[in-house]
Amino acid sequence: MQERLDAQREAIAAAAVTLLSERGYSGLSVSAVAKRAGVATGSVYRHYVDKSDLMVRIFRELCEREVEAVTSAAATGSGADRVTAVVDTFSRRALRNPTLAYALLAEPVDAAVDAERLVLRRAFAAAFANAVRHGVETGEFPEQDVELTAAALVGAVGEVLTGRLPGAADGRLRDSAADGRLRDSAADGRLRDSAAGSTVPDLVVLVLRAAGHLPSGTTQE
Repeated sequence: MQERLDAQREAIAAAAVTLLSERGYSGLSVSAVAKRAGVATGSVYRHYVDKSDLMVRIFRELCEREVEAVTSAAATGSGADRVTAVVDTFSRRALRNPTLAYALLAEPVDAAVDAERLVLRRAFAAAFANAVRHGVETGEFPEQDVELTAAALVGAVGEVLTGRLPGAADGRLRDSAADGRLRDSAADGRLRDSAAGSTVPDLVVLVLRAAGHLPSGTTQE
């Protein structure tokens, strides 16, 4: 019995992630999740109180996954390497699944879900702080308040990425034909590759400069 319930819960969670990736937060409902999971709507409520409760748990799992990816990528190398890894990993993962990224970063959500978003931002800031601190200790970056720098970098990266995700212009996911083509293009990789190729390198340079990184062969005046 318990195995069946656990399997059902996993199916519901997987369906919720899929729908969140396709429709965003505003386009997701408990009934839609149930249909995608192949269970009755009442079965969802056996595991979750309501949509907000379901999304809190889904956001938590997704945010933990993103934090783990960024932290792992930035675990070694020079200070500049680590800062670059934080930006590159987070940005490319966001642009690879823009609708999901918009839901995680900026789409209007319930207060309880938004609290999970704050956890992601703090963890992202911690990754930046560790990378910059390493750079300061090795002399790559000038002395600075690394926590302040990290908070500023999180804001900058988040703002740049949000402006390049669907729904950012008016704060909601649109269902126009143009947006349908946008999602289709993202699905086959053309838009994702283009966005990442043009945005991520410039964003890395911006972040390194903001942290005070000096190119090899230059000195601080």
